[in-house]
Amino acid sequence: MWPSASPPPASPALTWQLQDVAQLPGVRAELRRHTGAGAPDPDLLDQVVLALDEMASNALRHGGGEVRATVRLTDDAYLIEVSDQAAAAPPTPAVGRDPSEGGLGLYLIAEMATEHGWYAEGSTKFVWALLPRR
Repeated sequence: MWPSASPPPASPALTWQLQDVAQLPGVRAELRRHTGAGAPDPDLLDQVVLALDEMASNALRHGGGEVRATVRLTDDAYLIEVSDQAAAAPPTPAVGRDPSEGGLGLYLIAEMATEHGWYAEGSTKFVWALLPRR
């Protein structure tokens, strides 16, 4: 479901160092402020915000260590990338769980993304998704 692959090159845009899920409302608000004017479709912006939120909360809850979230731009997409210190633990979608118990965020992101993947460098795992800007 989440292949081992590196993301395409992208230009820097926004970066956050995260320690707690309580920071995520502020991250979502900053992302909306920064990308809202450039997003022609509010639904696309909602998808970018949702993907970042899901990926960051997974890293904070399951990855541990230093968590960093970035949103970068390619010519036609948003590249969302979140890193944590669980390099040996690939992103693992929930299997056989009642949807009311959560754990379906990775499936949702994979459906919204044109590409997605993960890779490790040293002790750091990077999980990424490419969402269209148009």
